Amino acid sequence: MKLLQSDIDRIIRTALEEDITYVDVTTDYLLPDDHTSSAYYVAKDDGVIAGLSVAARVFELAGGDVTFEAKVRDGDLVKRGDIIAVMQGNTQTLLKGERTALNLLQHMSGIATATHTCVQLVAHTNAKITDTRKTLPGLRRIQKYAVTVGGGYNHRYNLSEGAMLKDNHIDVYGGITPAVEALRRRIGHMTKIEVEVRTLEELREALACKCEIIMLDNMSPETMREAVQITDGRALLEASGNVTQENIASIAETGVDIISLGALTHSVKCFDISMKFDK
Repeated sequence: MKLLQSDIDRIIRTALEEDITYVDVTTDYLLPDDHTSSAYYVAKDDGVIAGLSVAARVFELAGGDVTFEAKVRDGDLVKRGDIIAVMQGNTQTLLKGERTALNLLQHMSGIATATHTCVQLVAHTNAKITDTRKTLPGLRRIQKYAVTVGGGYNHRYNLSEGAMLKDNHIDVYGGITPAVEALRRRIGHMTKIEVEVRTLEELREALACKCEIIMLDNMSPETMREAVQITDGRALLEASGNVTQENIASIAETGVDIISLGALTHSVKCFDISMKFDK
């Protein structure tokens, strides 16, 4: 996942417009237009940084006249007390952009940090960590980017990328086999089909349909291990549902190929960063 400037600018402008209706009552009435300051970001925890270019762009769109010098790069591990970036320039711009820049940088770094933790927990296996479509509305691009910064992989970006038969598709259509057959008659030859299964019987049916990817929904590690043996490499197996940092290693050790976590994006804890001004 790469960050597109148009997406970044759309997200930032929306956030700035939400934060400042027409004037910053405190900053605009307190400081003259030509006032300048120096400031810096400092890490308040240990983790992975993501979103430095986004934070820098906030100050450009908030007024400009600010230089932003990153001291680390996206993907770098930082320790509590490390200086992440230094800023110099118009004080009004620095203060007006402070909260928006921190909100985005902290959120993206939180995702990258959580992803990195999960990747390390399964590093002794061949399982890949991926995100899901459980993203915050309007922030999917930067959230999925942050997952890759943390060492994870992206699941499909949206409903246009790949055919995925979830339990509701299967239930409303009348079964795995007729649903797969109906899709195959319509989709192009480049499109893979993933099927969500809830039981080993459904797994066998999906394998008989020669689906390329099969999602094992909320299965126990013991059942997933049996699913791996049954599949025997005939399809990629994705584990999904109730995955936590506490059980992710045992899930990976079953032999599944992919582990997807909605928690990486929908409920991640922000990485603690402070912006300080030089007195």
